[in-house]
Amino acid sequence: MKAPHPRWVPEPPNPEAVPKTSSSPADAPEEQIGLFRDVLEALERRCVPYAVSGAFALRQHTGICRQTKDLDLFVTAGNCPAALQCLRESGMVCDVLDPVWLAKAKRGEYFVDLITGMSNGVIVVEDSWIERAQPAVVYGVTTRVLAPEELVASKIFVARRERFDGADIAHVIYGTHSSFDWRREMELVGEHWEMLLWSLVLFRYVYPAQSHYVPAEIWCELLRRFEVKIQNPNPEARFRGSLVDDNMFAIDVNEWQLPNLLTERRAQRLAQLDGTQASCGVPTPDWTKKSA
Repeated sequence: MKAPHPRWVPEPPNPEAVPKTSSSPADAPEEQIGLFRDVLEALERRCVPYAVSGAFALRQHTGICRQTKDLDLFVTAGNCPAALQCLRESGMVCDVLDPVWLAKAKRGEYFVDLITGMSNGVIVVEDSWIERAQPAVVYGVTTRVLAPEELVASKIFVARRERFDGADIAHVIYGTHSSFDWRREMELVGEHWEMLLWSLVLFRYVYPAQSHYVPAEIWCELLRRFEVKIQNPNPEARFRGSLVDDNMFAIDVNEWQLPNLLTERRAQRLAQLDGTQASCGVPTPDWTKKSA
């Protein structure tokens, strides 16, 4: 009998690569905690609008504690420069890594992410996200975390090979179902409702006895839309794989010549940012330069 082809041999499991979910608080270095606390206090003093997301919002809504190397703060693109200036004056090094969605503030080996949207340019942080944030205390600082609806919306496109937030979405729905605003969620996902339906099918599979945590009218509306799309296929509908994972769907774009919506949506978002800044009389920044 021939030995299996090497590509068929599974990689040995690495139990440390992905930690198991738990409600036990994770230990963090004092230097990291100090940075997170200083960032939050600085933004609070300057009254810069923001909301905490990531592991801290997940804990608030689900009770799941996750060890994290960074602090995720959601800000609008309009308020991001003020946030960076505030943190720069507090002694941190600030870099804009991607004007579509990400800036960082660092001190030593620890950092904070300032997020203005999703990397594909499809979902954007708006003022309403910050206004709807819910009170919380993070490392002794009274602040706000993203509401569960915005938290779910921020995760529906995190579906890459190396990271998939479907379990987070299921846990948020499970933990907040009694007060979850489904109309708000539908508004947030908009034309990308199929990504929400995908997440809800996973929720239903994971929690079959809790299908009613998603209201029947939401199930019916999404499934009705899906049925209409299936019964009335659009031959002009464009390939959307790059919006989900540009690496796994690279062959579709690079070799099979399917359209690259990721490039288009990111370009549209950059144009929106430039237009907004110009209309406010703000010079368009050179994103290739770091903030000192």
